[in-house]
Amino acid sequence: MRGPRSIEIWKMGAVNYLEALKLQEKLASDRKTHKIKDTSLSLQHPPTFTLGKRRTVHNVLVSEAELKAMGAELHYTERGGDATFHGPHQAILYPIISLRDIGIGARKYVENLESTMIELASLYGVKARAGETGETGVWVGRRKIGAIGVRISSGVTSHGLAFNIDPDLNYFKHIVPCGIPDKEVTSLQKEVGLGQKLPSEQVIHEQLVSCFTKIFGYTDITWRDKTSVSSDGHE
Repeated sequence: MRGPRSIEIWKMGAVNYLEALKLQEKLASDRKTHKIKDTSLSLQHPPTFTLGKRRTVHNVLVSEAELKAMGAELHYTERGGDATFHGPHQAILYPIISLRDIGIGARKYVENLESTMIELASLYGVKARAGETGETGVWVGRRKIGAIGVRISSGVTSHGLAFNIDPDLNYFKHIVPCGIPDKEVTSLQKEVGLGQKLPSEQVIHEQLVSCFTKIFGYTDITWRDKTSVSSDGHE
């Protein structure tokens, strides 16, 4: 009989994208060799645009120099998915977990990430749905509220999901979000209305983690404050 499914959640606050990327690579390597148990990073980034492994540069609508002028960075990654934006007031989860150990495949993993954000939105009375054919992420009507881009290597995941709490949506005008033209991007605050005050972002980050651990069946959850962690995993 299997024991409780365990995961460690690292609460990291605001982290530079490249630092988070290096840390994910280190943790994924350690997870493959069973040096660590399943781990997930809970964080947000300064304004950052990223492209997936298909390198669809045409979906970034301004030059890299213009992005720098607005205080944003552009990074090329090895995740799936297309162009996306990460920034303040967004809840990001980067799960470093062994799909083999929990017995699910890539498709089910992505479906579970979608369900995580759908459940979080439902806590605030927002009816979200998984993307339809040709769409990725999570949507409210025809407006995108959450993005998914994952990498799976030797059955171990990295990258993950980004849920819009209340980011500056003007940043999304500079890309074709996830390569899907003529679609809007939205946020939890926009959907509930300006008249409804949301709880602190820390509370929403924790609710996102709770939805994730529930859907993935984790019952032994350890929280670690890693706001001073370095990219090699040391505090």
